[in-house]
Amino acid sequence: MATTEHGPLAGVRVVELAGIGPGPFAAMLLADLGADVVRVDRPGGAGLGIDPAYDLTNRNKRSVLVDLKAEDGAARVLDLAERADILIEGYRPGVAERLGVGPDAALARNPQLVYGRMTGWGQDGPLAERAGHDISYIALTGTLSMIGKPGEPPTVPANLVGDYAGGSLYLVVGVLAALQHARTPGGRGQVVDAAIVDGAAHLAMMIHGMLAAGGWQDRRGSNLLDGGCPFYGTYETADGQYMAVGPLEQRFYEEFRTLLGIGDEAPDRGDIGRWEELRAVVADRFRTRTRAEWTEVFEGSDACVAPVLSLREAPHHPHLAARSTFVEHDGLTQPAPAPRFSATPVHVRGGPARPGADTEAVAADWDVPGIAGP
Repeated sequence: MATTEHGPLAGVRVVELAGIGPGPFAAMLLADLGADVVRVDRPGGAGLGIDPAYDLTNRNKRSVLVDLKAEDGAARVLDLAERADILIEGYRPGVAERLGVGPDAALARNPQLVYGRMTGWGQDGPLAERAGHDISYIALTGTLSMIGKPGEPPTVPANLVGDYAGGSLYLVVGVLAALQHARTPGGRGQVVDAAIVDGAAHLAMMIHGMLAAGGWQDRRGSNLLDGGCPFYGTYETADGQYMAVGPLEQRFYEEFRTLLGIGDEAPDRGDIGRWEELRAVVADRFRTRTRAEWTEVFEGSDACVAPVLSLREAPHHPHLAARSTFVEHDGLTQPAPAPRFSATPVHVRGGPARPGADTEAVAADWDVPGIAGP
C-alpha cells in the first residue's frame, strides 16, 4: 500500500521526472507533507553520482525505472500522469516535449493535471536554452551582489538561495495553488513555470523597497542587514569559533551591550560614521572568551546573540533537540519535515528511494501494470 497515511497532502499523487537540485527537493517537500510521490528514475542515475542510499532529497518517495528514450518510455510515464494530480520536471525548455511527456501530451491524458516545470532561466527569454546553476541565477538577479564584505568578492551561499529558496519553494507554492484551482468547480489543470531567476528576484522584495526609499545602498556590506552594521553580523571568539549578533531593536541592543561588557567604551550606535569604531570594540571584546563562554553569557537573554554552529553540531543544540528539528531515520541524521501541523502531523516515513525499487508496488497501487514494462 502507498505510505501516505499522514500529512495534509495524503491522497495527492505526484509524478517526479528524475533530475538534480531543486526539482527533487520540491518533490521531497510534497512527499514530506504526505503526498504519494513516485520518482521516475532513468537507467544509469541522474548525473551527479551521489549514492542513492544517502540522497535525502528522495526520502518519503517511491521509485520506478523508465527509459524515456525507449519506444514505450513516454507511454509509461503518461500512464502515471493520467492518474496523478501533479507532475514535476526539471528539463531544459523543450526537452520534455521531445521526449513525448510535455504538458500538451500530459494534459491531453489528464486535463486536471498540474504540470510543474522547474528551471533556472524559465521557459522563455534569451537565456532559456542556456545551461546554468544556482550561482548563475542569483548573480544575474542581483541577489549574489548583496552577500559578502565590501571590497571583497561576493560570498557564495551554498545553493540555498537560488536552487531551494528561489526554486523549490516557489515551485511547491505554485503547484499547490494550481492544484487548489484545479479542484474548484470549473477549474482545470495548468502549467506552472517556476524559474529560479524569478524566485530569487522575488526574495529580495523588501530590499528593493528599501533601495527605492533610499534606505539601502546598492553595494555589499554597507547596510543594516548585510553585515555592514556592527550590531548585525558575526564575530570571532578566543577559540576561533564565531558568535552571531543581531540586536537591531534598541532595547535588545542595550541588553547586548551590557552583557558584552562594553557599556562605557561603545560609541553611539546611531552615529553611522563611528560604526567601524564600534565594530572594533565589539570584535575585541568577543575575542576575549571562547564561543562556549559567550554562549553561557547570553543564554536566556533577549540580546539576539547565538553561537554559529556547524552542520554536525546543530542537531545537538538543546532547543533544536527539544523540538526534534533534526531526526534520525535508518541511521541518517536529517532535518525533520517542516512546517508542523496540529491535525495532520508529518514525519519521515521512509528513507531515500532506491531507483526502481518500488515498481511493482506502484504498478498495483496506481493500477498501471504497464509501468513495469513488458
